[in-house]
Amino acid sequence: MIKFGTGGWRAVIGDEFTKANIQILSRAIADKMKNEGVTEKGIVLGYDRRFLSKEAMQWAGEVFAAEGITAYLVNKSSPTPLVMFYVMKHELSYGMMITASHNPAVYNGIKVFTAGGRDADAEQTLDIEAYIKDVDSEDIKAMDYDAAVEKGLIQEIYPLNEYLDNIIAAVDMDTIRSKGLKVAIDPMYGVSETSLTTIFHTARCDVETIHERHDTLFGGKLPAPTASTLRTLQNYVLDKKCDIGIATDGDADRIGVIDDTGRFLHPNDILVVLYYYLVKYKGWRGPVVRNICTTHMLDKVAESFGEKCYEVPVGFKHISAKMNETDAVIGGESSGGLTVRGHIKGKDGIYAAALLVEMIAKTGKKLSQIYADIVAECGSIHMEERDYKFTQEKKEIIHNTLMIEKRLPELPFDIDKISYLDGSKVYFKNGGWVVARFSGTEPLLRIFCEMPTAVDAQRVSEIYETFLELK
Repeated sequence: MIKFGTGGWRAVIGDEFTKANIQILSRAIADKMKNEGVTEKGIVLGYDRRFLSKEAMQWAGEVFAAEGITAYLVNKSSPTPLVMFYVMKHELSYGMMITASHNPAVYNGIKVFTAGGRDADAEQTLDIEAYIKDVDSEDIKAMDYDAAVEKGLIQEIYPLNEYLDNIIAAVDMDTIRSKGLKVAIDPMYGVSETSLTTIFHTARCDVETIHERHDTLFGGKLPAPTASTLRTLQNYVLDKKCDIGIATDGDADRIGVIDDTGRFLHPNDILVVLYYYLVKYKGWRGPVVRNICTTHMLDKVAESFGEKCYEVPVGFKHISAKMNETDAVIGGESSGGLTVRGHIKGKDGIYAAALLVEMIAKTGKKLSQIYADIVAECGSIHMEERDYKFTQEKKEIIHNTLMIEKRLPELPFDIDKISYLDGSKVYFKNGGWVVARFSGTEPLLRIFCEMPTAVDAQRVSEIYETFLELK
C-alpha cells in the first residue's frame, strides 16, 4: 500500500495513511539505516499543520527509538525546507517530514530526505519500498514516548533560528532595509508565518499577514498557491498598496506571488524573473534546470545570456540531481518549487520569498516592471494547464494510448520531436509544446501546453481533451 510518488508517500487519512502504515514505513527506514551502517547520527523528523501530523511524527519516533536509533523531533510545526536544511547542516543520512504538501486536507503523507538534504530519489524510494515488503507488522516495536525521551532516544529540538540565520546571511538585508518595502504574506493556514515574518521584520519591511491561524481544513481551499486560491491576497495587495504579496503552500516548500499590480505571477514567471535577476543583476553564471512541464521561457532567457536550460522528469529529486551535475544557478518546476545554487538541495518557498524581496530592493524596480523587461528582451509565451480525474479503467486506456501505442491526435502544427521521458511530450517547430502525464501526487491526468499565443495553447489542449475523451 505504501508507494512513493514524485513528492514522497501521500495517502488519504484513515484509508492508507494510518498509524500502522506510518510505523511500517518507519521500521523499513530503520532497517535500511542499520544495513547501511548510518544509525550513529540518528534521524530528524518534522511535521506540518495537517490533521494527525504531530501524532504521526511521534509514532514514527517511537519506532526509531525502539530500534535504538536516536530520533530528533522538531517540536513545533515547521517548514519542510527546515528539515532538509537540518539533514544537510548536521550531516545526517536521513530525515522525514510529515506532510502532504499542497494536496487536499483529507491527505497526509511523508517525505523522505537523504544525505545532503536531498529528496529521496527513485532508486532510494524503490529501495525503501523493498524494505517495506520485508517488514512483518507483527514484529514492529514502539517505545513509549516519555520513556524514549527519558533515555535520550527521542530528543525534541527546534532548529528554526539556524535555518533562518542561514537565509538571512544569504540575502542582502541591508539593501532591503534601505527601501522600506511593504510585504503581504499568506501562509494559507500553513507553517510559513513565523519564518517569513521573522525574516521581513528583520529586514525592516512593513509586513501584513492573512490566513495565519491553524486550520487543518485550510479554510476549505486547496493549500496550493494558485491564481484561484490567492484572490484574497490579490485584493489585499491592491487595497494596502503592497510591493509584493507572497503565499506558500501547506508545508512552505512552494511559493505563489502577487505583483504590485495585483497580477498573479505564475510559478513559471517566478523562476524566469529570479534566474534573470541572479544572472543579470548579481552576475552569477551557469545554466538553469526545469522539468518537462515548466515554461520554455527559461530556455529563451538562458540563451540570451549564452547559457543552457536542462530538462528533466517531474519530481524535485531530478531537479536537484541535474543542478548538482551541471552547477546550475537555479532549478524549479511549474508547480511552485524552486531552489538556488548554494542553498539546500530541495524546494524552499521561504528562501525564494526572501530572494524576491531582495530583487525588488536591489533593482529599484517594481516586480511588474522587471517581468516587462524580460518580455521586451526575450518575447512572450502562453501556457494552458488542465487537470482531469479518471477511473482506473480510464487510466489504463489513456496510458495504453499515449505510452504503449504511442498514438497522438491530429495536430495543426509541424512536429519537431516527441519525448516519452515522463508522459508524452510533443515539441513543435514553432517553439511550442504539449505534454500529457499522470500526476505522481494526486489521481489526475495533467495536460500542459505552451504556445506563442494563448489561442493556440487552448486549441491544442482541447484537441487532446477530445482525443483522449476526457469530457
